[in-house]
Parts: sequence; structure tokens; C-alpha cells
Amino acid sequence: MSMADDAIHVEVVYALPARQDLVRLKLRSGATLRQAVESSGLLQKYPGIDIENGRFGIFSKLSKPDTELRDRDRIEIYRPLIADPKEVRKQKAAEGKVMKKGRGEA
Repeated sequence: MSMADDAIHVEVVYALPARQDLVRLKLRSGATLRQAVESSGLLQKYPGIDIENGRFGIFSKLSKPDTELRDRDRIEIYRPLIADPKEVRKQKAAEGKVMKKGRGEA
């Protein structure tokens, strides 16, 4: 079996508010998510990425750094949430209730 037969192709993507950074890699069969992220160069480009405590996914499914990759996997590096989605919905619902009351009193 040659090196070409023993290789997988993956993408590592990191989404920022205004754009995304995507790196295509060719790795040895059996490579892990951690190895792909480390090989991508994104850790050096974005020092805020935490390989030990960060959240990662493969095609939107949360995955651990030691997950073995398959050919054509898409590894996603997730950024921490700025606001809790539940709290944002509660705030929007509360604002909506206030607005409805205001309209009814006019």
C-alpha cells in the first residue's frame, strides 16, 4: 500500500463574525481531530483557540480531539458563545410583551 492509498483529505474550518478560514489538508489514515487542527496552522494564526478545552465538531456533531478522522471530514472549530441563547430569547420575549401592552393602551 502506498502513501497515497494511506491518505485522507479533510477540511478544518474556523468561522469568525465576518468571514471563515478554511484549510484543506492531506493526512495519514488514522489521523485524529487534534492532529488535523494542529496541522492546519489555525492555532498559530488564532491564539485564542484552545485545543484542550475548546469545542470542536465534525459536520456539526460535537467531537473530541482524539476522534479518528475519515476521508473528506469537515472539522469545525467553535468559538465560545458571547451570550446565552436562552437568555436572549427571554429578553426578546419580555420586550415583545412590553410592546404589545404599549400598543393596546394607545
